[in-house]
Amino acid sequence: MKKETKLITIKEFKGLRPKKELYEKIVAPPYDVLSYQDCVKLKEESDISLVRITRSEIDCPLETDPYSKIVYEKAKQNLDEYIKNGYLQYDKTPSLYIYRQEMGKHKQIGFVAVVSIYEYEKGLIKKHENTRKDKEEDRIKHIDITNTQIEPVFLAYQSPKKELDDFLSKIEKRNYEIKLTTDDNVTHTLWIIDDKTEIDFIKENFKNIDSLYIADGHHRTKAALEVAKKRDKDNKNDEDSEYRYVLSVIFPENMLKIMAYNRLVKDLNGLSIVSFLEKLNKNFKVSKIASNEKDGGFSPLGSHTIGMYINNDWYLLIPNFISDDPVKSLDVSILQDYILDEILDIKDPRTDKRIDFVGGIKGSGFLKNKVDSDEFKIAFSMYPTSMNELLNVASHNMLMPPKSTWFEPKLKSGIFLHSLD
Repeated sequence: MKKETKLITIKEFKGLRPKKELYEKIVAPPYDVLSYQDCVKLKEESDISLVRITRSEIDCPLETDPYSKIVYEKAKQNLDEYIKNGYLQYDKTPSLYIYRQEMGKHKQIGFVAVVSIYEYEKGLIKKHENTRKDKEEDRIKHIDITNTQIEPVFLAYQSPKKELDDFLSKIEKRNYEIKLTTDDNVTHTLWIIDDKTEIDFIKENFKNIDSLYIADGHHRTKAALEVAKKRDKDNKNDEDSEYRYVLSVIFPENMLKIMAYNRLVKDLNGLSIVSFLEKLNKNFKVSKIASNEKDGGFSPLGSHTIGMYINNDWYLLIPNFISDDPVKSLDVSILQDYILDEILDIKDPRTDKRIDFVGGIKGSGFLKNKVDSDEFKIAFSMYPTSMNELLNVASHNMLMPPKSTWFEPKLKSGIFLHSLD
């Protein structure tokens, strides 16, 4: 087993990456933001899209259970074919990578490395939300059977870290390895760091970082740990065994952009609209407001305000009091505790079929349209959770309600993979 350490341990790895001219045909959105129909469409557009590995049920008979063993074995078969045919190729030298994303005026640039997964168990890689057992099992099987981490975990470190920030700035002036713009108008740029002196410099500087924070990829992180534990029972490998590390993209936290994660609810728990509004007055100041978006939506302009759309009207909800607790003070917690739970009887938003979650990238007008179509009864438009709030919750080893953060741009899948051999 890995020796106890209080240092953040990253290391270089032999990236498994698309052949240069095939990046645009292979790279795909992350597996968990795609519907089955989305995956079929992507496969129709490119028969070597990564979704044939991340969502390999599209290559199985239609009635196939997406969590059955045959699906994971198909993912392994497709991965092997991509490697055999040269669609995916291993870098010759273990390297670190620099990865930049640009979306409009927003830019974030950070490091691609593999990070010691046991540091998650020791609390050096900090989480801010719980995982679901079924989603854990899905990722465990996918990683274990394919013997590859197909998609990276999205991590953040607290900035500024001058040495690392200066290094990133220096790299941006160099010639890049890959640059592509995906369908969502995000430009992705990749540099390879294969010089030993530079690799050692980065690794040493990461040892000065107290903690890493999971921005996205809680299930992938937990699954990577469980795969490592399983394999440690059967193997006597050295400390640097690849399966003891998790593929990660690590950004400075001050570069990251969190968007709102909004809510839609199908009914009012048997209440009339008048009764529901009356119950809100117990914990909120409630006022009718006009739309402030071109699409007819409403987006709150500051924290501790919630937009609500019901019966063709937008309302502004301002809580009567704010807790000092890092979690209870979050707008998503206030909504969950005093409206979804107390009034609408939605106790577990992870499993309740009456609630749906909508990433802020779709705009608040999308919420209005869903309610106007009678598909949902009520919508809540949220102010984004901040990175400071996320770091504060995670640093206290506390957990946010589910679906508290929506990061944009998303990490694309297929730019780099990590084999566990």
